[in-house]
Amino acid sequence: MNRVAHSDLTAQNADMTRQKALSLRNWAELGLLGFIWGASFLSIRIALDTVPVMTTVFHRVFWAAAVLWIVIIAQRQGFPTSPKVWCAFFVMGLLNNVLPFSLMAWGQLHVETGLTSILNAATAVFGVLAAALMFPDERLTPTRLIGVVLGFAGVTVAIGPGNLLRLDLQSMGQLAILAGTVSYAGAAVWARIYLSDLPPQVSAAGMLTGSAVIMAPIMLWVDGPPSLDISPEAWLAIGYYSAIATACAYLLYYRVLASAGSGNLLLVTLIIPPVAITLGALVRNEALPPNAYAGFAILATGLLILSRSGRRD
Repeated sequence: MNRVAHSDLTAQNADMTRQKALSLRNWAELGLLGFIWGASFLSIRIALDTVPVMTTVFHRVFWAAAVLWIVIIAQRQGFPTSPKVWCAFFVMGLLNNVLPFSLMAWGQLHVETGLTSILNAATAVFGVLAAALMFPDERLTPTRLIGVVLGFAGVTVAIGPGNLLRLDLQSMGQLAILAGTVSYAGAAVWARIYLSDLPPQVSAAGMLTGSAVIMAPIMLWVDGPPSLDISPEAWLAIGYYSAIATACAYLLYYRVLASAGSGNLLLVTLIIPPVAITLGALVRNEALPPNAYAGFAILATGLLILSRSGRRD
């Protein structure tokens, strides 16, 4: 996840997806989750200054899986042993972690932190489309269609129509980030079909474990053995985006999902970009063009409409 950009592993549960009134505690948890995920973009970018892309992703999934298994063991939850379940974990890990994390990390080498977070918000739009294509109960109603159209319009404005026609590293980085959001949407569909009967913490730990197994040979082939001789700043960044913004954020995510519903949880997507933009400006002196802010405003409007459509229309 490191964000709603992380797919909802339990979206099929009616009690968790039903739109609910938000309490003060819900708002506080949504704000905390948005800040955690918003800051993850900066921490990943800091790590990328000295750590290669595939190694950065391996650190993320390996340490996050370790943290979640510790939590699961402490809670005495069951350990899945079915080969079918583990195959589903591996596919889920590929779709929800390996592909999007790698694409977005490479994209961040060429795209500002804040703009990356704006483009990442398109995950919710692609998720609605994927669900509408695959599940009869997630039909694309007129309200949702308006939200989707505004979402795509916002992404187009944020990138800049002229940039869509160029093939330089910045435009390729933006397209890589968008490709990652499409992968997240596919992961949401896969999770609903194949991982619906498992506790969400176990599903998250399983897919991250599968991701680490997939990433290990990729990392060794592309980057070589990981070096431990990196700066304390890079280690802090790795610790943050793996343990806090991935493992702990998953746990908080499912807590908010259960109490607030998935429609309201889309609101966290609106919190992430302002946090990422602010931190990118303060720490890395990044400045986004006006069209990025205009695009986010349009995209945010679409996301608000989609979040309200949690009440079946």
